[in-house]
Amino acid sequence: MSNNNTNKMFDQFDMSEIVANMPSAAAAPAAFSLEERASLVNALKSKLQNLGGDHVDVLESLMPKVRKRVEVLRELQNQHNELEQKFFEERAILEAKYQKLYEPLYTKRYEIVNGVAEVNGVDQGEENVAEEKGVPNFWLTAMKTHEVLAEQITEQDEEALKYLQDINWSRITNPKGFKLEFFFDTNPYFKNTVLTKIYHMIDEDEPILEKAIGTEIEWFPGKSLTQKVLRKKPKKGSKNTKSVITKTENCESFFNFFNPPQIPEDEEDLDEDTAEELQTQMEQDYEIGSTIREKIIPHAVSWFTGEAAQDDDFEVLDEGDEDEDDEEIEEDEEDEEEEDEDEEEEESKSRKKKSGRPQAAAGAESERPPECKQQ
Repeated sequence: MSNNNTNKMFDQFDMSEIVANMPSAAAAPAAFSLEERASLVNALKSKLQNLGGDHVDVLESLMPKVRKRVEVLRELQNQHNELEQKFFEERAILEAKYQKLYEPLYTKRYEIVNGVAEVNGVDQGEENVAEEKGVPNFWLTAMKTHEVLAEQITEQDEEALKYLQDINWSRITNPKGFKLEFFFDTNPYFKNTVLTKIYHMIDEDEPILEKAIGTEIEWFPGKSLTQKVLRKKPKKGSKNTKSVITKTENCESFFNFFNPPQIPEDEEDLDEDTAEELQTQMEQDYEIGSTIREKIIPHAVSWFTGEAAQDDDFEVLDEGDEDEDDEEIEEDEEDEEEEDEDEEEEESKSRKKKSGRPQAAAGAESERPPECKQQ
């Protein structure tokens, strides 16, 4: 069946009708119980059976010989799907096997980075007593080298992330997903020694995210990096001139990663724009988690040295991409030439006129919103 026919088939699904027929229909899809999941599966099967007639109509519209060929192709597709399912199962087993083989290497890395163990060839004489042990700022540097993570880390975050000793991940089975663990040394910012982030997946092979859960950070008083306190003095003439008005605002921070976006329990609270924004936030959150799991943890040393970033920068473009880039460059050059000609014409006209409208001051810039500063 063609992709167009497949899309038409799925367009006929009315998910609101399916969810409405489920128990606890008001509950958010992200929080389906086992019973609700079973109801959802049964509802989908029922819908598919109702749509089965569409397949028959397509096949009946074909010539007998063509129909016979399509039936054989469908059988090939079924065989492919069965093999693909076995691939997913064997891949999970293979991944678990090698994850165990990686563990001793990760342990040795932890010991060297944090100065628990010393490497051969390093003199441990008295002249080195004042030197720092291990590899200072290892994880902070590795994370900042990756473009996606660098955008999340603020200057204030850097001081706290210097206490980060290790990051690891593990697969969870019930429900399916994975867990990230960030191990911190004792620090002046929060009490937690371990911050976790758990991703629950509906389907890991796609993957389809159900929800994400993060550790609640126990900040020390006045040390929160995810919120800032604004202080405002009372206006002149106010009765209470001694009191200071305070206001707490959320601010950008890597540590917001541990407070992921959540789907509200009542879907009616979501309008279309809010739903799209929430989806974007969840996708960004999952991208950060996947980057840490798939790139930073297994290749942390290469990110620390910058080698991994160089490998990312020198990706080979295919011929199609190069052609498109050439076309864009040519178009930009043509636009610049046209703009230069227009400017020359305007200057010529202005010289011919003895008087004219006052011009804007040279170098004027558009207004920018003021930066948010601590008050």
